[in-house]
Amino acid sequence: MKHHLLLSAASIALALAAAPAFAADAPAPAAAAPADTAANTEVDAVIVIGQGQSRQVQALKDDAIALEAAGSSPLKAIDKLPGVTFQSSDAFGSYEWSTRISIRGFNQNQLGFTLDGIPLGDMSYGNHNGLHISRAITSENIGRLELAQGAGSLATASTSNLGGTLQFFSRNPSEAFGAQTNVTVGSDNMYRLFGRVDTGAIEALGGLRGYVSVADQSTDKWKGGGEQKQRQYEIKAVLPLGEGDLTAFYNRSERREQDYQDLSFEMIKRLGRNWDNTQPNWALAVAAGRAYLTGGTLPAPFATVDDAYYSGAGIRDDNLYGASLNLPINDMVKLNATAYGHTNEGQGLWYTPYVPSPGFGTVGSTAAPLSIRTTEYDLDRKGLIGGLTIDLGAHEVTTGFWTEKNDFNQARRFYAETAAAPSRDPLDFQSNPFFTQWQYKFETKTTTGYVSDAWTVNDALKVNFGFKAVKVENSVTRIAGNPLAGTIESKDSFLPQVGFVYKATPDVEVFGGYTENMAAYVSAATAGPFASQDQARVNYIAKTLEPESSKTFEGGLRYRNDRFQGVAALYHVTFENRLLAVAQGSSIQGNAPVLSNVGSVETNGIELAGTYELSDAWSVYASYSYNDSQYQDNVVAADGTVRARTKDKTVVNTPKNIFKGELSYDLGGFYSKLGVAYTGERYYTYENIGGLAPSTTVADLTLGYRFGDDNAWTKGLEIQANITNLTDEDYVSTIGSGGFTNNDTAGTAQTVLTAPPRQFFVSVKKAF
Repeated sequence: MKHHLLLSAASIALALAAAPAFAADAPAPAAAAPADTAANTEVDAVIVIGQGQSRQVQALKDDAIALEAAGSSPLKAIDKLPGVTFQSSDAFGSYEWSTRISIRGFNQNQLGFTLDGIPLGDMSYGNHNGLHISRAITSENIGRLELAQGAGSLATASTSNLGGTLQFFSRNPSEAFGAQTNVTVGSDNMYRLFGRVDTGAIEALGGLRGYVSVADQSTDKWKGGGEQKQRQYEIKAVLPLGEGDLTAFYNRSERREQDYQDLSFEMIKRLGRNWDNTQPNWALAVAAGRAYLTGGTLPAPFATVDDAYYSGAGIRDDNLYGASLNLPINDMVKLNATAYGHTNEGQGLWYTPYVPSPGFGTVGSTAAPLSIRTTEYDLDRKGLIGGLTIDLGAHEVTTGFWTEKNDFNQARRFYAETAAAPSRDPLDFQSNPFFTQWQYKFETKTTTGYVSDAWTVNDALKVNFGFKAVKVENSVTRIAGNPLAGTIESKDSFLPQVGFVYKATPDVEVFGGYTENMAAYVSAATAGPFASQDQARVNYIAKTLEPESSKTFEGGLRYRNDRFQGVAALYHVTFENRLLAVAQGSSIQGNAPVLSNVGSVETNGIELAGTYELSDAWSVYASYSYNDSQYQDNVVAADGTVRARTKDKTVVNTPKNIFKGELSYDLGGFYSKLGVAYTGERYYTYENIGGLAPSTTVADLTLGYRFGDDNAWTKGLEIQANITNLTDEDYVSTIGSGGFTNNDTAGTAQTVLTAPPRQFFVSVKKAF
């Protein structure tokens, strides 16, 4: 409580410091064209509030990401922006099972994500249409990121962005030859090595420039046994073509991470926040499995067999590549085109006591009373994005398209283990299964097109209007398991977007807009219309189900002067045809959910954000968000039975109040940042009966020093220290890790993860 009071007082002080005015002391970020990777060089402030935009937009420069602990997800950096809630059960925000981001009441799979314009899908843990940003690119190679809280531009390549859109832009290769090496060590035997070499412009090859980078990171889990590690290789090249350029890249990620056990409030009370899976205690996991299968007494301290398993893990290998052409055709017309591809091979696994290895219980058998269950992913998608910008004086017309073909193979398999000792490594790809429960092949064809006009009415007023059309076809073919075949279509030929920005004075502008959007169905055996794995149900859904849609109104005021930049915004969102997948049994058992339209959600909110430069060395940033998201309907069965009384209840994982504050110092080589984040209480129950995660106040601290250029040894040298969870708060971070439930008065739903304790990291960086 003492820590909460102190940090809350500090938060209020930061807010008051930023309150006198809100402004934008920087040029607006460039439009989010698919290959707009150079725009980060035009951003002068670390946080840029989207001057000149008709939508609520903020951009973060690479400086902001670099202040986080090395290896941190860029999602952790945007947590400071208004309207954003980010949670993770690791210090870096990169453990994918636990990572959750929500914006204005929309959860992660209802947002849009792109890298250099290339779609990343909805970044779901179970890969089906993309990959997580932490696998798409190393944080050191991100040049800029841009958040549109309400709606992305019409050109955004996404079919999930009912809510906000987050666009990442990679850094461009340097014009001069150089190299960068970073070494980081820290808590729980963490280390990270990063190296990058820039070729500089090679005049003999027409000014071609590029870079190659490698990153290697490993850390033990902060509780329980096991480790989380990743290795990434990245190449990017840019070839100037007159006033345009041709860009190509290839990024590879090899990620291996062992899981933390999903907890319940009851488990935390009974077993403590540091309870986890049993690894390396194989004998305990075997004893629990044997007792469950034979009806014996579970070993202490187990109350149920789901209290802990031996281990769980996520294994992902990704290859992401593409080429982009940006070329002025003449003084009026500019062309941009991007071709891309992405392959993924992955397994999500856990040691299940529900299915024993073959032979268990027979005389002389060495089989274990458990097995490894996997969900396996094999994804291959290819796409093309194109656009034209036509300058007609007062009117700037843009038109473009996005098309993608995604082949996705998903399977559920089981692998045998031995009772005496584990014979398999959970961080390896498993082979030689003894049983394939199901396997399906999915094909998703996506086609979108858009046209828009930005009309400069006069020097003060600009109006934009346009629309996009979306068509997505999802088909399934059975390989093993229940018979299943068919095609489901999501389609809308007119999704409008209109907006305006009016410059009332040189320092003040007013903006507003309206956007409609639709989320396409997903193709997977564990999510979306095909997750029932039931032909009759899929046939019924194809005829009756409607895709989710949203209508967003937003407006606000921006102010800027020499020391301030800030924004105040209001918004109203209607979210219709909400789809609810009701899980059957515990989440980790993977039983098929039931999908149906269950009504609508209405959201109203306010967002405030501002940065104030106290002096040449000191600056303060603060943001406050109020969000009220409520279900408008009960969940009612076809026979009229009320399955869940959700009407007028608060949407899950949606805090009403969020406050973020930062105090920064940078002068004479020394720099520091103290960040404080308050997140209001959140429900993981649809009916708001039980399942309320308390509010949290958490602080992080960054301290660093950049050495001067006095000699070759110190030139380009930098040392940075990071302390996460500075006051060592004990709190629940992620909720909904095991899904959401109607109610949980007993607190037994295993769907929360605790936050890591205070951790320390030190980085040494050297530029050559």
